[in-house]
Amino acid sequence: MPYRPWAQGYNPYNHPAPVNGLAIASLVLGVLCFLPGVGLVLGLAALRQIRRRGERGTGLAVGGAVLSGIGLVLWALLFATGGASEFWRGFRDGARDGASISLAEGECFDAPGGALSGETYDIDKVPCAGGHDGEVFASFELTGGGYPGDDTVTDTADERCWGLRDGYAMDGWAVPGDVDVYYLTPTEDSWAAGDREVTCVFGSTTEGADLTGSLRNDETVLDADQVAYLKAAHVLNTALDTVPEADYVEDDLPGHKAWAGRVSAALGEQARMLRAHDWPAGARRPVTALAARLDTARAEWGKAGKAGDADAFYEHYDTGLDLIRPRQAVTARKALELATTPLMGDDGADSSIQV
Repeated sequence: MPYRPWAQGYNPYNHPAPVNGLAIASLVLGVLCFLPGVGLVLGLAALRQIRRRGERGTGLAVGGAVLSGIGLVLWALLFATGGASEFWRGFRDGARDGASISLAEGECFDAPGGALSGETYDIDKVPCAGGHDGEVFASFELTGGGYPGDDTVTDTADERCWGLRDGYAMDGWAVPGDVDVYYLTPTEDSWAAGDREVTCVFGSTTEGADLTGSLRNDETVLDADQVAYLKAAHVLNTALDTVPEADYVEDDLPGHKAWAGRVSAALGEQARMLRAHDWPAGARRPVTALAARLDTARAEWGKAGKAGDADAFYEHYDTGLDLIRPRQAVTARKALELATTPLMGDDGADSSIQV
């Protein structure tokens, strides 16, 4: 009988087949639910390598692929339902110097010590119906890679928040005189963690004073006639806000003349918008009378825009300004059930020229 060939018997020094590295990586990613798509690909690739090389780790690869597949489905559901954005918002807000701050438009809150200044580490959401330190009226995202610096962030927040103010509180007369705009901005540390959100807030300038009730008066609160009136008024306000920086006309006559021309055009557009709307019977006459005064004011501002010298500018400017003083709009506002008490300046004069 021929000898049988040698077969490998038991040897304590035999080395078992190695465990496939891709299988291990797939399982780790599957358990952590991190990069589930990568974990799934690694698991499938590991199974092919294991069959070809005779390596161990089939269970690890299968488990990693299954867990990664489940994770991939969960991530897809999060993105489809908006859950991923909520998760990121929570992470981002937690990065604000450790602050657990998450505020949405229309929410009211109390700040530690009642102060809307300095670094904020925490807030308490409270109902707007009662007393509160602040009310959120808008938010927006900053852009850019590196942190732009405290001054740039603050300047951007100030400009943007003031521009968004009228969208939430359309009727400036309904906002108390001691209410100002504040904002919550990213710090350099929270910026590094991905925080880019600026939160715009109404708060009282009177030390120790609370706000009571919501200041919201926009299209979700006002009726169609009130909104139409205020939208027309904002056309004029936007033009008036472009006044030159020079305090005196003599210092920049061309700039003031150009400004007067913009105001004249805005007055014409405001009158057109007022006439285009179908007003209720009780408001039709006072609104029509107001539009007629705006036409007269438009002519005076137009003459100021063509003035040959500062004296001629002042002559038409003073007349035109008097025609758009707040008192001219009280009757129309009363008919539309809008606020009828204009804000007053420190000298007791009307501080608002919104009509």
